[in-house]
Amino acid sequence: MPLPFQRVLVVGGSGAGKSTFAIRLAEATGLPLTHLDQAFWLPGWQLPKRERWRQRVSELVSADRWIIEGTFASSLDVRLPRADLVVWFDVPRLTCVRRAFWRTVQSYGRVRGDMAPGCPERFDLDFYKYIWTFNSQQRPLIVRALQQHGPHLRPVVIMSDSDADRFLATVRPK
Repeated sequence: MPLPFQRVLVVGGSGAGKSTFAIRLAEATGLPLTHLDQAFWLPGWQLPKRERWRQRVSELVSADRWIIEGTFASSLDVRLPRADLVVWFDVPRLTCVRRAFWRTVQSYGRVRGDMAPGCPERFDLDFYKYIWTFNSQQRPLIVRALQQHGPHLRPVVIMSDSDADRFLATVRPK
């Protein structure tokens, strides 16, 4: 039986569990996975030019089947119209900060598998501020983008690891 979805966006705050979930979803479905952090960042944590970034996102969503993990609100207008499922990790900020901090401790100085080459894990106070203010600053952008570019979508909201596990249990193996 074919999957009821072929193009999945996984969005939410850093440290919420998006990458782990996306990996598990890709394993269960056989859908190809792209971590936006890998596609976005240039070596040394350099930002790409806006035009090149949007072109890259357009290329990613032009495929027939995919999982794209990462929020990057500035490109939701490109991704949402092509998606047929959005999984939104709406996890408490303390959980996100704790997980991101622990991830940094564990991976400090190394490039994680879901990160771009040349971007080793580091302590970055601006990054933790981004996580802390995600719900007040980024969440409204996601809501607005869903209203404008994804009215055909009904997001699956994940608020805990058990929610993620329950959803994954409903997905048939490839």
